[in-house]
Amino acid sequence: MESKKISLAGKVAVVTGASSGIGAASAMQLAKAGASVALLDLKEEKAEKIKREIEALGSKAMIVDVDLSDPKRVESGINQVIAEFGRLDIVFANAGINGVVTPIEDFDPEEWDHTLTTNLKSTFLTVKYSIPHLKEKGGSIIITSSINGNRKFSGTGMSAYSSSKAGQMAFGKMAALELASYKIRVNIICPGAIETNIGANTHPQQDKLQKVKIPVQYPEGSHPLEGAPGQPEQVADLIYFLASDASSHITGSEIYIDGAETLL
Repeated sequence: MESKKISLAGKVAVVTGASSGIGAASAMQLAKAGASVALLDLKEEKAEKIKREIEALGSKAMIVDVDLSDPKRVESGINQVIAEFGRLDIVFANAGINGVVTPIEDFDPEEWDHTLTTNLKSTFLTVKYSIPHLKEKGGSIIITSSINGNRKFSGTGMSAYSSSKAGQMAFGKMAALELASYKIRVNIICPGAIETNIGANTHPQQDKLQKVKIPVQYPEGSHPLEGAPGQPEQVADLIYFLASDASSHITGSEIYIDGAETLL
């Protein structure tokens, strides 16, 4: 018997990094369930496309041009969502980059800061300025972390990225306990290899990486469950579950979605 999908009608969701990949797929999934969706991203054509697709479903959407590393712009962006939709129920802090991939001794401190700021500080700011509005009726916060820095440490050269992702995990668990009395749930997802365009924000310094590379090869494949990387829509199904009342007693949890990749 097919279970009935829990409606998100009347709910308002904020999705950061919403113009592509996991963010775009999740925004669409939340909209299909009836939520109004605010797409927080640096303004670009891709976000306009997602907005049109959401509106074609009969749901409401808005684009908020936000530099997620800038406290004033994040606060202003959240306030714009409240001005437009009147409430806030779901926050998906998803924006992030892989950044520079290089040995620790070669890491430019400014590049390190850029990755930590883009991934970890943006999560903090998104959550911080959402809390006053989520407190009114309770809600759900979902943070995109990663297998890297949490269950996988073989990503040579990804020390900054992995540190930011481990930081998101700790931050999410701290927030889950702190916000529990307000009926705000906080959960952390840890995707493995998912087919997205995050590679566009990845800058490997291959010549330098050779000196610290430790070969790890699985000749028969590294994706045991499906034999291939996951799809953004599969992650979006998890986001919908964590955003909905179907997960009403789940908070402070990390959920790995990697097709057993990190169990090898």
